[in-house]
Amino acid sequence: MAYHDPGAADPLSIHGVVPPTVTAFHEDESVDYEQTAAHARFVVDGGAHGVFPLGTNGEFPLLTPDEKQGVVEAVVDEIDGDVPVIAGVGAPSTRETVAHAEHAEAAGADGIVVVTPYYYPLDHEAYLEHYERVAAATDLPIYIYHIPSKTGNAIPRSTLAALAEIDSIVGLKDSSKDVPWLAQSIDAHSELTFLAGSDSLLFTGLEIGCSGMVSAVANVFPELVVELYEAYDEGDEARARELQSEVYDVRDALKTGGAYMSGVKTALKLRDFDAGPLRSPLRLKDDESTAELEAELEGLGLL
Repeated sequence: MAYHDPGAADPLSIHGVVPPTVTAFHEDESVDYEQTAAHARFVVDGGAHGVFPLGTNGEFPLLTPDEKQGVVEAVVDEIDGDVPVIAGVGAPSTRETVAHAEHAEAAGADGIVVVTPYYYPLDHEAYLEHYERVAAATDLPIYIYHIPSKTGNAIPRSTLAALAEIDSIVGLKDSSKDVPWLAQSIDAHSELTFLAGSDSLLFTGLEIGCSGMVSAVANVFPELVVELYEAYDEGDEARARELQSEVYDVRDALKTGGAYMSGVKTALKLRDFDAGPLRSPLRLKDDESTAELEAELEGLGLL
């Protein structure tokens, strides 16, 4: 039994590559639900072991509640049980998070990802009350999404210990890039499933006990990240390390001339998958940056 197996508390046994799929838009920035679902199918066809709609790459803070629910419905209907769909339901308020959790369950999602509430700082009791109320509202397994650089809220390990006592909480996606925090959390809570949430730490995450990775690079090149996971899973750590180096190169290319997410959607267009624009104020790369990105990806042999 590998150390990076999913946690025993996780009924979905989430593992491998779980891309945070994109939300596609029409040119007028209205949601293109058909193409959003098609992107989930694109990554599954590329070997992904699960999908996570409405993560950071899904531009969830920029969507209305109705749009978020439409995205979950579209992705669940498209995937139709082929791999687990763990839907992002997080919002700044507990009330809205609960509403989205209830909807995700009704729509047929397999699990939910609950980002820590953002904008306002939280104390220990606020974390507990928030996650307890979400857990009381749904029977779905809950994965905590820890991304303090975006939320402003880093979970203390003492608070995580209390959250882990909530029966429905079965895992955690960590995008803190705080390797000691993650490693010590895995040591303390082997019953939980842990997912590496940064493309810079996919190999590292597996080494310290993550069962899988939520990778933005996998939104564009799922085959590359799946190969990394499979190499590691088969015991070929040298090959997995080489592939992590390739992921570093792709990650750097996607960051060329702008935000990471603009790189993801621009690179998808270069792979002939048009997910449309980002929702304003986010924007796609300009022509110069796109040409630079295309040259870098061609140089890496990926186009």
